[in-house]
Amino acid sequence: MKLLNIGCGKRIHEEWVNIDKVPAHPVVKQCDVELGLPFLDCHFDVVYHSHVLEHFEVNEARQFVQECFRVLKPAGIIRIAVPDLEQIVLCYLRILQRVSDGNVSERDSYDWIMLELYDQVVRNSSGGGMAAFLDRDSIPNREFIVERCGIEAKNIIRKYDLRRGEKHRRTSKMGVTKFLSSLLEPENVLRNIREGILKILLGSEYDSLMVGRFRRSGENHQWMYDKYSLSRMLEECNFVKIVQRDAMQSYHPGWSTFNLDTEPDSTVYKPDSLYIEAIKP
Repeated sequence: MKLLNIGCGKRIHEEWVNIDKVPAHPVVKQCDVELGLPFLDCHFDVVYHSHVLEHFEVNEARQFVQECFRVLKPAGIIRIAVPDLEQIVLCYLRILQRVSDGNVSERDSYDWIMLELYDQVVRNSSGGGMAAFLDRDSIPNREFIVERCGIEAKNIIRKYDLRRGEKHRRTSKMGVTKFLSSLLEPENVLRNIREGILKILLGSEYDSLMVGRFRRSGENHQWMYDKYSLSRMLEECNFVKIVQRDAMQSYHPGWSTFNLDTEPDSTVYKPDSLYIEAIKP
């Protein structure tokens, strides 16, 4: 059975063909899926991607789903996980009611759910407001955030906690030496010269260039989906038997053994997800 895991990050399995634009593991193959999928027609039994589709503009997302259709065999399965717009909106409305009723203990959760709604879209630097929120010395609503965003959020918070604990990391002699050495590496020298020239030529417009570069980096969300809009897109791309799943359910009988949407202990990796599957006729 041939299985394709698109935009995998570090969520990989050896039985799958794992691809990503910037590979984070030696077994991951480099592939810019915005240029299409470099595979033959009717090649895979299952195509899976998690939190990838929302990074495409709507028309490009449809073209990408059509590419997934192309590389699937007849009776092949597509499985898509995206942030669940409906779930986020319902959570926002619940918390809005609580803070409107004077429940001040919910203010941090209100701030967080607003970031879930907008920060992924409007941010102009890596991590945006969500990263700044998670990097605070105190996060009173930590349990709420982990419940919303799962292990990924927990790992980010842990990373920031460890970084704050390394008091002398940036000021140590070894750190300074390593930093200076990196500046003298040929690729860094050329990049710094180029950036220096651009700053001189562009002046105040250089900041706009940096924002544009980031906005084209692929980090931002370009669209959001609920069960209706994602199912309709799959239908328009000629898929059939479109169903909503949870993290464990699938047309593929051995899905949960791959631990792509779940951990070995069955913890859901991204509990804010909408899971939709469909079949190529």
